[in-house]
Amino acid sequence: MSKAEIVVLDFWASPFCMRVKIALNEKGVSYEAKEEDLFGGKSELLLKSNPVYQKVPVFLHDEKPLSESTVIVGYIDETWPTPALLPPSPYARAQARFWADYVDKKVFDALGKIWRNKAEAAEAGKIELIEIVKVLEGALGDADFFGGETFGYVDLITIPLTSWFLAVEKLANFSVEIECPKFGAWIKRCLKRESVSKIIPDPEKVYEFVVMARKMYGID
Repeated sequence: MSKAEIVVLDFWASPFCMRVKIALNEKGVSYEAKEEDLFGGKSELLLKSNPVYQKVPVFLHDEKPLSESTVIVGYIDETWPTPALLPPSPYARAQARFWADYVDKKVFDALGKIWRNKAEAAEAGKIELIEIVKVLEGALGDADFFGGETFGYVDLITIPLTSWFLAVEKLANFSVEIECPKFGAWIKRCLKRESVSKIIPDPEKVYEFVVMARKMYGID
């Protein structure tokens, strides 16, 4: 499959873009990632491909656009069914989608409450994030991955968000791994996968980006 058939409109620090690229790597599908300048001016292709939200990621398959990372990952899993990201049974698939939805609704917001705020509000965000991760630890149980023995849909949806953990840990003076060691071990297992490790950016680089963004928004 030629790279020209699949294009991802991308931003390196976006966990949502990371999801799409990890899914494609898991499937062994070649693609072209086009980095967007989200601060200096979005491309015409982005504005045309996602006129509703004007956000990345946008996934173009033979020039047909799709937006929203969970929608895109679902499309990738259906279009290239092997290896499957979602489990085979309808109940297990529904459960996976439930936890992916939980991650979408909870984790990114909690991260934002830390890095977008000064100390007092950031402290509340820290407490919230730890509680959310502890719920995820309960869902993980004693399994290696949320999909059981194998890396799957919920793992793929969740792991990119952890690339922002170091930044919020430094800002709010805590450690997710100390608070939630089982989840910390899960992160390390995921990062051993080449499909993940080649996409997840250096957390220090994400921290530098967050510091810059805080200055830009007048938080610091």
